[in-house]
Amino acid sequence: MTILNINSSSNRQNSISTTYAEKLITRIKEVESNVTVKERHTTYSDLPFLNEEMLASLFVKGERTAEQEEALKTSQQLVDEILNADTIIIAAPIYNFSVPASLKAYFDLIARAGLTFQYTENGPVGLLQGKKAYVIVSSGGTEIDSDIDFAGRYIKHFLSFIGISDIEMIKLDQLMFNAEEKQEQANNLIEELQTV
Repeated sequence: MTILNINSSSNRQNSISTTYAEKLITRIKEVESNVTVKERHTTYSDLPFLNEEMLASLFVKGERTAEQEEALKTSQQLVDEILNADTIIIAAPIYNFSVPASLKAYFDLIARAGLTFQYTENGPVGLLQGKKAYVIVSSGGTEIDSDIDFAGRYIKHFLSFIGISDIEMIKLDQLMFNAEEKQEQANNLIEELQTV
């Protein structure tokens, strides 16, 4: 099994979402054999934002030039990582009601027509069926799935868009108010994991 562990917190030392992603990986290794983990930290990977050159390269008809392939080099590397993963773990804090900018940039780079989704006469269809995703979202005050949650719901929608429908949320929300209770719930959810 190959796990793609995607962290997006700007806090390298004391990130709750990162800590729980590590706990989840430890638990998966206890119940599954031959686990390989690929780490991707969106905040510290120097991911580019989409620019004019990249957009032009994405929508070229026919074969791309060497320059166009170079413009999409990082995007292709990220797409290859998620294509090769069986399980995806996304650890994300909520910053100002939404995901970190680096995670949004990551999603922009892996949303590739013909690779992670395709257009059909019935609308877009995701191409990454059969993968499992765990989404660990932490927040100080925002309640996950509430009207002001533009992080957890967005991540779930994006994963569904690229074809990943088997999604399990691990909520570490409103930690400013009831951190111990939320951490205990997350710990129990991870400990109860039997299979992936």
